[in-house]
Amino acid sequence: MKQLGDILLEGGLVNSDQLAVAYEEQQRVGRALGRVLIEQGVLTESQLVAALATQIGLRFVDLSDFPVDGSALGRVPGAVCRRHSAIPIGFEDGRLLVAMADPANVFAIDDLRSLTGMDVKPVVATRADVAAAIDRYYRADSDMDDLTSVLDAQEEEDDLSKVKEIVEDAPIVKYVNLLITQAIQDRASDIHLEPGEHDLRVRFRIDGVLHEIMRSPKAIQQGVISRLKIMADINIAERRIPQDGRLSVNAHGRKIDLRVATLPTVWGEKVVMRILDNSTARLDLSDLGFSEHNYNVYSQSFTKPYGMILVTGPTGSGKSTTLYATLNIVSKPEVNVITVEDPVEYRLPGINQVQTNVKAGLNFASALRSILRSDPDIVLIGEIRDHETAQIAVEASLTGHLVLSTLHTNDAPSAVTRLTEMGIEPFLVGSALDCILAQRLARRLCKKCKEEFTPTAEMLVQARFPWEDGKPLPTLYRAVGCSVCSKTGYKGRLALHEVMVVSETIERMAVEHSSATAIGEVAREEGMVTLRDDGLQKVLAGVTSLDEILRVVV
Repeated sequence: MKQLGDILLEGGLVNSDQLAVAYEEQQRVGRALGRVLIEQGVLTESQLVAALATQIGLRFVDLSDFPVDGSALGRVPGAVCRRHSAIPIGFEDGRLLVAMADPANVFAIDDLRSLTGMDVKPVVATRADVAAAIDRYYRADSDMDDLTSVLDAQEEEDDLSKVKEIVEDAPIVKYVNLLITQAIQDRASDIHLEPGEHDLRVRFRIDGVLHEIMRSPKAIQQGVISRLKIMADINIAERRIPQDGRLSVNAHGRKIDLRVATLPTVWGEKVVMRILDNSTARLDLSDLGFSEHNYNVYSQSFTKPYGMILVTGPTGSGKSTTLYATLNIVSKPEVNVITVEDPVEYRLPGINQVQTNVKAGLNFASALRSILRSDPDIVLIGEIRDHETAQIAVEASLTGHLVLSTLHTNDAPSAVTRLTEMGIEPFLVGSALDCILAQRLARRLCKKCKEEFTPTAEMLVQARFPWEDGKPLPTLYRAVGCSVCSKTGYKGRLALHEVMVVSETIERMAVEHSSATAIGEVAREEGMVTLRDDGLQKVLAGVTSLDEILRVVV
């Protein structure tokens, strides 16, 4: 049997000098050669596993690109695959082809042989690839189908005295758990349960777009909704008014919170669950897709000791994530950071977060007045909704505080006129505002399947692409769809930004009641990159598609 070092040399994965250094390190620390090479950055996990597979005479497969046979998958339950870190991927020479993280596990091979009645041919894959493939192919859908067929036979129960019996019924509990698990696995941001006349529709919002996942029988509707209301500590007896609550689950080793809201409709209560992954709140600004120019302009504003920074955009455009990422930079032990939010979506360590409570009289304005008596250095306001909140925020920024907040406008220049419309004196708006950041979220092209193409001149003209007639046509990328991205062509999202610094000229225009259009023209002359232009730069960089930019930006 060849030594691992010889295989790596022959494959061109390492050179003799790298191997000599790795052998020396191996002798010093006593770790396996492959692990030493990975730690030194010479090899990736996949390259090491492929080399080890060659060493023991087995084939290595990259599961992200391998065409998995559905009939092979159907022969082995998902629970067995998870237990053994193995997944059937096809047939070869009358044998079941199984990708395994540990091909030396004879117990796993025996189990699969007795379960399927076929001889097993193991191939090698990385443990991470096997786990991802199991999650991808053994989704909760099949379990859901089994559960709904069981629950379909049950009659709908409206007697509140028996609700507890319904919602603690094992199939209902399992259905709800699978629903939440599948949503987290699919990277969904929201779960929509929508009662209809004859069924219960389930939709997930993935990368900002709603996808219908399933339709469940009407008979389970009340049981599922009541189960969720109990988990979220919502009154199950009240069905006539909207309610909201919160619940936490543990998924894949991390805690995830869900914000639950109910809304009475003609066919029953609609439930929307917002999935709040705390890791999102700990993102760095560099992870949000800022261009170098926009990041430099924005960072000059939040590093100042006072002033107002506004993040604008529609609901779901990532405003809160950007503000939290900004707080992660400016929050230090020597400064006092206080936030007032409705609701507090992400709990951040080291930051004083205040939840508004309208019933108790604690709204944004009253909370802000109290916050300013608590000696803050930095204040984050969840949203400026009315004149009183805007007035206090402006005064706070003028009295030496750094104020971060959000506002609902379509672009950055409109924020100046929006504050004036709220009743704030124009000269105060110009003096208090330091920077306005408008943003949108666009889907990111799947790295595995994105396709290179050359657009036509007509397509570029129609999209108002920055291209001059007579110059070579640019090379762009478009969505295709594969198993990695669930056939959508997109995986993940990135932000488009428009950063406007309130200069002396713009401040003077605010005092003169200039329109948002006029302010925008001056801002562009001063170097502001518009949302559309920032998006088109990301299209040229190959991270998103032209169709996606046209979908999210006017």
